[in-house]
Amino acid sequence: MTLRKIAILALALLLPLSIGAQKKKKRVVKKPVVIEEPQEDPRITNMREMTQQILIIDSIVVDKDQILPHLRLSSETGSLMTTRDFLGKSVNGFAFVNEMGNKAYFSLPDDSLCQHLFTSDVLGNEWSSPQPLKGISEGITEASYPFMLTDGITFYFAGKGEESIGGYDIFLTRYDSRSGSFFKPENIGMPFNSEANDYLYAIDEFNHIGYFVSDRRQPEGKVCIYIFVPSESRKTYDSSIYTEQQIRDFADIISIADTWGNGSERKAALARLKSINNVKPSADRKTSAQSVTIVINDALTYSSAKDFRSSKAANLYQNLTKAQGRLSMVETDLTKARDLFATATAADRQNLRQRILQMEKEQQQLYQLIHSLEKDIRKEEIKVIN
Repeated sequence: MTLRKIAILALALLLPLSIGAQKKKKRVVKKPVVIEEPQEDPRITNMREMTQQILIIDSIVVDKDQILPHLRLSSETGSLMTTRDFLGKSVNGFAFVNEMGNKAYFSLPDDSLCQHLFTSDVLGNEWSSPQPLKGISEGITEASYPFMLTDGITFYFAGKGEESIGGYDIFLTRYDSRSGSFFKPENIGMPFNSEANDYLYAIDEFNHIGYFVSDRRQPEGKVCIYIFVPSESRKTYDSSIYTEQQIRDFADIISIADTWGNGSERKAALARLKSINNVKPSADRKTSAQSVTIVINDALTYSSAKDFRSSKAANLYQNLTKAQGRLSMVETDLTKARDLFATATAADRQNLRQRILQMEKEQQQLYQLIHSLEKDIRKEEIKVIN
């Protein structure tokens, strides 16, 4: 074989290898597309893990502007109403007046229509000028839907700000009498709060019934009022008993029936709720004190603040009418509690027993206060008329 033929043969053998190598170089290996899932706010994750275990006995969907007529509160709890009804002015907001009718908390809009909380007290026959609540502004840019427990210390409201996880959230704070302001508010967590708007939180301590309002999973302009049984202490779901998905469902309130257990506690709570269904809605309840007759001396008997010549005696008379009104409510609720005790379950009896003792104590304190006020009123009025 000649050298020329050998060269041609070698070239023929190498040509397929060269073509294969070239094709291999042109092959493009596609990398798998990695889609990064958005990371959840760690505050929401932590809040879900600490979801409070509660019994939600019922729920009702209503128009957002029709919340108040569906909240039934006993007379000793206080009164909820709109700021417009409280002030008699055309302003938006919500108000709460305590059971004595002498202290109010309410929201008012600023120039940009953001809601902020104020308070006012009865001075003589009139409400004092609104004063902003002190101490709650840290981390809160807007606040409304106030509610104070009967201890005059524990305060709930709905707020927006860096401490909320979505729109309005429900917050808890407590009043510090030494500083005259409130402590920094705390987000009360799930299931009360969500990534939607969560509004009013109110507790009827006498009937052991609570309410909170949310627009989660609701169409525009609608809200859901959840009716629940308040807990004496905070209890969370045990992760060794419940799965992660179950706890998530509890946090999101996917089904209120999942909170009922064997149903006995819910049945008792529904009975308590029914017992206050005939109570006039708190938004319509009058907070002004009724007149009280008081004997000044053998010749004079007064039944109105206008009868007094002493301004100090007239102011004391206002306190007397409020104390008498409060005593009437306490005695009515005390009778009701004693009647309920006879047919209550063991768990409800424990709550009722404690409540009855508290009311009996308050009843005695009111008796003493009324007796003292009557003496002071006579003393001050006689100074002027003699």
